[in-house]
This record gives sequence, structure tokens and C-alpha cells, in this order.
Amino acid sequence: MNTGAMAMFAALAIAGAARGQEAFAPRLNGALKMAKTDQRIQAYERLLASSPDDLQLQSGLVSAYLQKLRESADRTYLDRAAKLVEGMLESEGGTFAALRFENEIDLQRHEFQMVAERAADMAKYSPSDAGTWGNLGDALMELGEYRRAGEAYTRMFALRPNLGSYNRLAYFRFVTGDAAQAIELMREAVDAGDALPENTAWCRAELGDMYLKTGKLAQAAEAYQAALAQFPALHRASAGMAKVEAARGHVEAAIRHYERAQSIVPMVEYAGALEDLYTEAGLTAKARQQRDLIETIEKLGRANGEKTNRNLALVLADHARDLDTALELMETEIPMRGDVYTWDAFSWVLYKSGRVAEAKTASARALKLGTPEPVFYYHAKQIASAP
Repeated sequence: MNTGAMAMFAALAIAGAARGQEAFAPRLNGALKMAKTDQRIQAYERLLASSPDDLQLQSGLVSAYLQKLRESADRTYLDRAAKLVEGMLESEGGTFAALRFENEIDLQRHEFQMVAERAADMAKYSPSDAGTWGNLGDALMELGEYRRAGEAYTRMFALRPNLGSYNRLAYFRFVTGDAAQAIELMREAVDAGDALPENTAWCRAELGDMYLKTGKLAQAAEAYQAALAQFPALHRASAGMAKVEAARGHVEAAIRHYERAQSIVPMVEYAGALEDLYTEAGLTAKARQQRDLIETIEKLGRANGEKTNRNLALVLADHARDLDTALELMETEIPMRGDVYTWDAFSWVLYKSGRVAEAKTASARALKLGTPEPVFYYHAKQIASAP
């Protein structure tokens, strides 16, 4: 990092310490804190129309845009947030909050190495900023640098033991093979709660995922149902219920839940699951519609210059279709995203493409931490038995 940037980090760190963390927090009244995301966006946009240079209002709107991105998977909100953050960084060097927002945006854009380097530099000059340690840990998890990620999350937790840090530590423990501790930490995340109901519901859904993957179907269903009661539009909780019902052999119920999830956010993995379930139920025309949707997603990705898409690659491999595309997506992704989930996806695509020796090597990397992901072991078993 150049000398000018280092000086800027130092200056921002000193300013942040002098003014206190509250200086970077958006000015929210009680009602707005509890408002729905769309309402917060409208309020901040209205306020900024009359005070366009107010950095605190800009921070509030960026936070709302990023929240809406997570709720809807609509990447236009990422673009809106990025435009605002660019302006914040140009205004008097920006603020530390703007730099953290830049990290969050680049995480969404899969610029993991860039975020890791930037956040590490920021942490040197503001070691008491919990958000920076969270950004650093998130990037390192995606890069597969688990020891450093665990250290970053531990620093974040020590500074701010709240829903965000409990959630991150729980995910770290799960990925590194300690499911029991992960579940306990995720329960703590739920208990810690958040002013925004979607955030707590998200943790409930993640808790459901952990129960599901460790064979606790009743507890998983309870967690997903609690998530949906708190935030009915949480698509991942509906998808979680679909997985529970599928595991119980309830095909029609699984279809209903996946249809609900897809109606909220049309993710490619939901289309893949519905294609399989419709086929199993003898609903050939509906299965064909999902296959067509997957093909459309694939074409749109090509048209938009999409170079990586791990989820699409997995769906294509599961259905043994367009394997050249799946392989191209994974071969582009693996150099920039070395986590165990990417190695598992790569192993499966390689196996389906007939490159068994390479698949076995990739599968071994996916299994190295003992992550309790049933699909890893299913893939590994199929790969290991191949001649």
C-alpha cells in the first residue's frame, strides 16, 4: 500500500478514536431503527435530497441498500451502494466507515484478496474497529486462510460480542469441523438479536442449516419456522424447510417450500432442486420449465460477462449438462476463492467432466477440515469409487 493511503488510514483512525464510534453511526431515530428496509431507504433518500453531502445520512443509506441486497439478492442495490461509497471516499478522503463499506461491496463482488489486503492495513491503524476485523475474517474465509480468519473473528468478538461476531465465529467453527460449538455460538447469535428482524431471522436459518446438516431434522424445522415467523420473506428459510421435507420424503411439501423461496428470489439452486422434485413427482412440463430457467440464467451470465458462478456450476454438474461451461466457471473461480466449498464444487465438476484424478485431489482439499457438509462426503464417495 502506498504512503499516502497509509497516512489516510492513520488520520482516520485518530479521528475515529477522538470522536467516538457514534460519529460514524447514521443518525436514526427510534422509529426509523425499527422500520422496514424499504421504508429506511425511502427516508434516507428523502433526507439526502435536501442534504446531499451529509456523510452520516449517506452511511445510513448505504447500510440500507446493502441490507436490501441481502434480503432480495437484487444487485442493483449493490450498484447504488457502490456509487454512494465512491462519492464518500472522494469527499475529504472519506471516513473509516466508507472504507468498511468499500470492503463489504468488494466482498459481494468476490474481490476477496483485495479486501483481505485493505482490511489488514486498516486493522493496523484502527485495531479497535470491530467491523474491520469482520471484513478481514470474511475475506480470509473465502480465500481458505482459516487460521488467520479465526484470529480476525476472535478479535472482532473481543471488541464487540454481538449478533454479527457470534454469527461469524459460529460459521468458522462449523467450517473447521466443530459442529457442536458452532450450534452453540449460533444460538448465542440468535439470543443477542438485532434491531432489524431479518438479521436475527438469518441467524435462525443458519442455525437450521447446521441442525439439518448434522441430521437433526426436527430442530432444523423448528429453527426455519422461527425464522419465517420473524421474517416471512426470508427465502433461505423457505428453502431450508424444503430440504427438511425432502429429507422426510415429503415431495409435495418440499415443492411448495421451494416454490415459495423461488418466488422471493429466483436462485439457480432453487431451480435445480425444483427440476429434480418435479421430475420425481411426474410433473414433466414443470421440470422442463425449471430446466429452461437454468439455461436462461446461464445465457444471461454469458451475456453479462460472468466468469464465476459456483452455484450454477454445481447445478450443471448435478444434471450432467453444459459441463464445459461448468468447468470454465470453476477454473476461473478456484484461483480467487480457495475455500473448502469451492474445492468441493470443483471436485464435482471435474468428476462429472471425466477428470477423475484431478477430482480426487480437489476432493481431498474439500475434506481437509472435516467440515460437516453431507454433500462433501457424498461427492467424495462417488469420486473415490470411480476407476
